[in-house]
Amino acid sequence: MTVKSLIKRSEYHDSVTLMLVAREVSHLPGVRDASVIMATEANKGLLKSAGLLTPEAEAASANDLIIAVSGEETELEQALTEAEQLLSKKQSGGAQSNEFHPKTTRGAVNANPTSNLAVISVAGRYAADEAWNALHRGLHVLLFSDNVSLEDEITLKRFAVQHGLLLMGPGAGTAIINGTALGFANALPRGPVGIVSAAGTGLQEVSSLLAKQGVGISQGIGTGGRDLQEAVGGLMMLAGLKALQNDPDTHLIVLVSKPPAASIAARVLDQAAASQKPTLVCFLGIRDQIPGVLNDAKHRQTPGVSFAKTLEEAALLAAGYMKTGKWVTPSASIVEQPPAHKPKLQTGQQFLRGLFSGGTLCYEAQVVWRELLKEPVFSNAPLDEALRMPDSLHSQGNCAVDLGEEEFTVGRPHPMIDNDLRIRRLLQEARDPQTAVIMLDVVLGYGAHPDPAAELAPAIRQVCQEALDGGRELSVIASVTGTQGDPQGLNRQVGALEEAGVIVCGSNAAAARAVADIVKR
Repeated sequence: MTVKSLIKRSEYHDSVTLMLVAREVSHLPGVRDASVIMATEANKGLLKSAGLLTPEAEAASANDLIIAVSGEETELEQALTEAEQLLSKKQSGGAQSNEFHPKTTRGAVNANPTSNLAVISVAGRYAADEAWNALHRGLHVLLFSDNVSLEDEITLKRFAVQHGLLLMGPGAGTAIINGTALGFANALPRGPVGIVSAAGTGLQEVSSLLAKQGVGISQGIGTGGRDLQEAVGGLMMLAGLKALQNDPDTHLIVLVSKPPAASIAARVLDQAAASQKPTLVCFLGIRDQIPGVLNDAKHRQTPGVSFAKTLEEAALLAAGYMKTGKWVTPSASIVEQPPAHKPKLQTGQQFLRGLFSGGTLCYEAQVVWRELLKEPVFSNAPLDEALRMPDSLHSQGNCAVDLGEEEFTVGRPHPMIDNDLRIRRLLQEARDPQTAVIMLDVVLGYGAHPDPAAELAPAIRQVCQEALDGGRELSVIASVTGTQGDPQGLNRQVGALEEAGVIVCGSNAAAARAVADIVKR
């Protein structure tokens, strides 16, 4: 097999364009594999793992574009030429249309003068400028882009708060505003529960589980993952909380975040207590308390405020409150238990490997495992820095990998859009004789991959068969976040995965419990 690459100096295309071109090139005659990505160090590592890294690609800078192909040598030059032509065609927009497509925020506002919200998804280095353009025109902003500096985030949010606007993000992948799904949100019923979340997939998981309980959403406000850091001050969490407290259609509020700074947690809880509306707080992974905050009587005994350890528990508690008018601990009959089947593991088969597209789902799984397992679980997005993976490209021991972290998404599509990276990693983990079980999250919704199970299921069948051929039994456990109304269809996705041999659980936390049941000793 021959590998060739072409380096396009200082050339940028959006990650979806790169994904589409790579897919088309990979199906050309004589091409075995293809990748079209920006030349970041992490992406070079991925090319190396895939056997696609050439000396020319190794020497490229982070601002360069790499087109790499492998296969029959006689066909590869034509494949590289075809890739260049495809990039040029997609950049020019393909076929001409008479429909007006504004190229600036100003043009979009002029064309749609009643608009009051802008969704911004551009390269990180341009995102702050576009957000300023929108805010200065009086627009709320969903800043989908990541790789925005902390300094820019702080100044943008301070300006937004001063002018009564929401600046959701950066890296805010999900919002549901007045019944309209933005980013990766799901098709949800309208209802009485308002959510403010510093986690996109956290918002999706809670709202989808609520929908399964027959409870709808009034608003879903994303804040961006850094919002509750000390430096940012929880500006959007507080703004969103106040907005929901004043919203007549919201009767219960759910707050979702990874552990916030203690001073910010106190500020958020004080604001929650200032309203008569019941508020449920899910600060994942805080072991029931933030020193100096949740262990004091004031915040533990605040009337109308309750606490959940996991996203699953948050959804069940909120649904129970809306049905009974009080906080009721979910009964064992409602909380899904691990399946009875346990695989026959060979000597040495002892580790779990989690491959996540949702960062909050990766975090929630680690929260579950911390309580159930004696052995540590390492991650590139760990609960504790002492458990950070030395090399996120290679697992050792129990590992949970967030493939949506910036190290994996600079210059390539998010794994909720493109399954290529996760399938490559699935093959890698399954071929490790120490792997006992692999956990996947499958996240549905607008903007996500149109049929993720169609790509994942064949790869899962392959790795399970390879394990059997090698005398091992490999378990694959998954959760599917979404609703039947999503474009992908919840039941269709679950069915396709189950046909491939996957054990599909009703929530991410339930899947994590099932994984723990296999590997705990």
